[in-house]
Amino acid sequence: MSLIFILIPFIAAALLLLSRTAGSRQIALVASLANFAATLYCFSCDYSQGMNCSFDVPWVASAGIHFSLGMDGVTFVMLLLTNLLAPLIVLSSWSRTFDNEPRYYGLLLLMLGALNGVFLAQDGLLFYVFYELALIPIYFICAIWGGHERIRITLKFFIYTFVGSLFMLLSLLYLYLQTGAPAGDMAGAIHSFAWADLIQVHLDSDVANWVMLGFFLAFAVKMPIFPFHTWQPDTYVAAPTGGTMLLSGIMLKMGTYGAIRWMMPMAPEAAHTLVPIFIVLAIIGIVYASIIAVKQTDLKRLIAYSSIAHVGLIAAGIFAWNKAGLQGSVIQMLNHGINVVGLFFIVDMIENRLGTRSLSEMGGIAKSAPKFATLFMIIMLGSVAVPLTNGFPGEFLLLNGVWNYNFWMGAVAGLTIIFGAVYMLRAYGLVVFGETNPATEKFADVNTREFLVLGIIAALVLVLGFFPGLILNLTDASVNKILGAVQL
Repeated sequence: MSLIFILIPFIAAALLLLSRTAGSRQIALVASLANFAATLYCFSCDYSQGMNCSFDVPWVASAGIHFSLGMDGVTFVMLLLTNLLAPLIVLSSWSRTFDNEPRYYGLLLLMLGALNGVFLAQDGLLFYVFYELALIPIYFICAIWGGHERIRITLKFFIYTFVGSLFMLLSLLYLYLQTGAPAGDMAGAIHSFAWADLIQVHLDSDVANWVMLGFFLAFAVKMPIFPFHTWQPDTYVAAPTGGTMLLSGIMLKMGTYGAIRWMMPMAPEAAHTLVPIFIVLAIIGIVYASIIAVKQTDLKRLIAYSSIAHVGLIAAGIFAWNKAGLQGSVIQMLNHGINVVGLFFIVDMIENRLGTRSLSEMGGIAKSAPKFATLFMIIMLGSVAVPLTNGFPGEFLLLNGVWNYNFWMGAVAGLTIIFGAVYMLRAYGLVVFGETNPATEKFADVNTREFLVLGIIAALVLVLGFFPGLILNLTDASVNKILGAVQL
């Protein structure tokens, strides 16, 4: 079953990229919906006993490298996020006209398959391959269909993420060479990249520091965490809307998921030395990005900085490495992806209608577009983490996790709630309320396609806010197993 999540988008991507067939939007939508249907099928699986839907065949048998896939509760939530958002991203681009449209949708599906591979991989080298593969289609999506200065901005993004990934590869290779033989006896050893084998490697504290740093550099750039965030705002703004949604909604979760599945388990001996530093960097990013978001006049850039703040809190919860922090990080990865995709789609709608993203040129939209204003409000409240919206249970658990790790760190991290309310409510007020101008008084309300996308997102904001147990129950056993296997 696991292989289906990779094969469907890869086959559809090959069809679009190689044959340049007509009906590319329809093919992309059908392929993404097929993946979503497969995800829903896995909703009823029992994740309490470990990995489900495993697929394992030798890849390079002589080197102990396997094409190994598996799914536990944490993996399932990441697959749900990816395959839920993919058809919404396709629908959000439906009315857009792209030069060489089959190539655009083919690259989108190629990235979808690679993202699923990242979350399913149970072999370290396979994880690295999919991790790098996901970078290639998003690079071309941004470079070909992006906005002003897209080549310079996209090249910076590529260099940051590619170089960071090389450090992860070095850490994986070192761990690989320590597997398969008694200490000091490497002659004739068959090494392994399997996750279960890599976590059995015991490292000296000095070596563990370097191994964990290798993983951290890769994942910190991808999330991103301060001070590795500088590529993010420009890339989000320059990318086409579909690319921005992929980057913010799904791709950055490769970093947070990688920290849970690979970074912390691979070098727990380094946790006491490095984790306090990592949490401090994450909290600095929360405050720094929030302050900058408050001062933004460009709505798309404001949401880009808000994403840094939200992901900083997710990272801090992961590094705290307790049950509340991990449970909160998993559910908040899902909720953040849903909310930020909705917000960036709203920005795209505003820019298409008004020709601007400047908050100073907006106002009074609620008078002519009440449905738009209502849906915007629901998604905005989810981002602010108002109780009974999807953002609340995740942020509550995250703050609880960081608080339990360190009282003062938890108190400072809690500022994200105050800052988030300030910049999001300010932005919403400037866009929706106030006096109209000649452009906003003719602002068209949502059409059927837009209502479908925003309506699904708004419904998820409310359903996951009222019933967070739908996700928490799925991940409970898997989080317990990860914490039990990795003692810091």
